[in-house]
Amino acid sequence: MALTRIGLAGLAVMGQNLALNIAEKGFPISVYNRTTSKKPRVVIMLVKAGAPVDQTIATLAAHLEQGDCIIDGGNEWYENTERREKAMEERGLLYLGMGVSGGEEGARNGPSLMPGGSLEAYKYIEDIVLKVAAQVPDSGPCVTYVGKGGSGNFVKMVHNGIEYGDMQLIAEAYDVLKSVGKLTNSELQQVFSEWNKGELLSFLIEITADIFGIKDEQGDGYLVDKVLDKTGMKGTGKWTVQQAAELSVAAPTIEASLDSRFLSGLKDERVEASKIFQGDYSTGLPVDKAQLIEDVRQALYASKICSYAQGMNIIKAKSSEKGWGLNLGELARIWKGGCIIRAIFLDRIKKAYDRNSDLANLLVDPEFAQEIVDRQAAWRRVVCLAINNGVSTPGMSASLAYFDSYRRDRLPANLVQAQRDYFGAHTYERVDMPGSFHTEWFKTARNSMN
Repeated sequence: MALTRIGLAGLAVMGQNLALNIAEKGFPISVYNRTTSKKPRVVIMLVKAGAPVDQTIATLAAHLEQGDCIIDGGNEWYENTERREKAMEERGLLYLGMGVSGGEEGARNGPSLMPGGSLEAYKYIEDIVLKVAAQVPDSGPCVTYVGKGGSGNFVKMVHNGIEYGDMQLIAEAYDVLKSVGKLTNSELQQVFSEWNKGELLSFLIEITADIFGIKDEQGDGYLVDKVLDKTGMKGTGKWTVQQAAELSVAAPTIEASLDSRFLSGLKDERVEASKIFQGDYSTGLPVDKAQLIEDVRQALYASKICSYAQGMNIIKAKSSEKGWGLNLGELARIWKGGCIIRAIFLDRIKKAYDRNSDLANLLVDPEFAQEIVDRQAAWRRVVCLAINNGVSTPGMSASLAYFDSYRRDRLPANLVQAQRDYFGAHTYERVDMPGSFHTEWFKTARNSMN
């Protein structure tokens, strides 16, 4: 039997389905599950990040020859990928860190693929991944060579951070409609189904509509109401927020989504706190249901622009720091199909970067800027209504604060800088003359009192 050209290591759900996808596209594949293996020229790993990856590489590398290639398709920390690529290069092997998004269904029928690392390694598998990736009729296969080093893993990590923000914003839209608007699950299903026909058309809106329609097989009512309000996570959202901080990039919507997951985990504490802070926090004022639905739709869209803008800025800052030269428009293109954040909205983002590849922020793209302006009244109404009714909307509120800070030519940061100089002699700059200045604030203040 002739050796196959590609192999896959790690036969959990994602690995099994991606292997079947590759095979169905006409490429014979060998599979490996840390037991026995037949040496292919290229091996894809889909194993748990960290030590298991190193263990799998050690096992595989012993059987590979110079010029062979290993691809890590897991959610790995990008610096680990860069370390491994260097180690494999010293052994004459090629290495790719390839982000894979789409979950079980994507792996089986066409994921979004984000390979980064050795360009030579990518060329080995280009014809395969071009067919295996999700296919979008107007923009092609959802795969591209992302860039050098750990860029593929980094981009997938930020993709997941954006996903955190998207999911949180949708959850807040649901909360406002349910808690303030008193919409039933049946009405919510209808609303989200309708939203999925317009500018919010996306995988996450689609599945949200589906969720509201599922009855509980174990009892009465709807299943969504029986699901424990405690969100799990695997770490990529936390990494995204940490990287934003390291790069000094504001990402408040993504940060709010992470904080919300932390707070959701305090279920027992929240139950006790709810007893202490009993009472009706609602205004009790009548709500125009149709107006609320439309306002929430607009607020969700405007907030979503901010979340994606933050994610793109994190990628742009890292690309600049590492010299990766990443193409943000191309990344938006490959996210249009297969992945969890796939949405019609991404086509708009691609076009924005096609118009200006050096765009400072998605908010200032002419089309998005106009959309934000057109929706800000509804956005503000929703946030105010939620606050006045005691319903938390951290993602929408953070997005609005991000917009309001970014659009102002002067912020109260002058006072913060004056405080820093007062207590720590950190100096400050002036708006009316160049240079660095320090003032003896304490002495000056005391002297002025005398």
